[in-house]
Amino acid sequence: MTTTPAVTKKFTVAEYLAYDDGTDTRYELVNGELVPMSLGSGLHGAIAEFLNDFFRDEILRLKLNWTSKQMVVGVRSPRAGKWDTSRIPDVVVLPVSQWRELRNRGAVIELNEPPPLLVVEVVSESTKTVDYRAKRVEYNVLNIPEYWIVDPLINKVTVFTLIEDLYEPAEFVDAERIQSSTFPDLQLTVEQVFSAGDEQ
Repeated sequence: MTTTPAVTKKFTVAEYLAYDDGTDTRYELVNGELVPMSLGSGLHGAIAEFLNDFFRDEILRLKLNWTSKQMVVGVRSPRAGKWDTSRIPDVVVLPVSQWRELRNRGAVIELNEPPPLLVVEVVSESTKTVDYRAKRVEYNVLNIPEYWIVDPLINKVTVFTLIEDLYEPAEFVDAERIQSSTFPDLQLTVEQVFSAGDEQ
């Protein structure tokens, strides 16, 4: 006897934003399907928190009208196909005015809106392929000016900078200072990033 496989429910962005399964699970929307986001290691969370705080301090120091948010802003992706995709980066830097607009609706930056200034993904064993491949393509197509992949599995930070519509990668390791076009005077080394949380 042949059994028909269960059909996974597909969600629109509106349904995704309204979805509540009664748990604290965070989901990304990938081709219309809810994909649970893993909690990640303590180091993963410490790195995201460290970078969010570091960017906030830099924004304050430079008196920029920007803000940095950790895992609370979604970015809608123009993936091919009928169904929608919405990612939730570990850290997002965006103008304060854009953040204020998101406060009174679902916190997802839509395709017809300006992209965030910078996004960061911290790699976990379960997310490395998506972070290096799928998200790189999606963020590139969205014209996000700068995308960081922070990889504690190999102690490397890769900064993708949008140049003539394509991401150009620069890799940083050990005591090297991370070069950022968003924050040109950034005084931050790879070692500092990966020692996040050591003092706590």
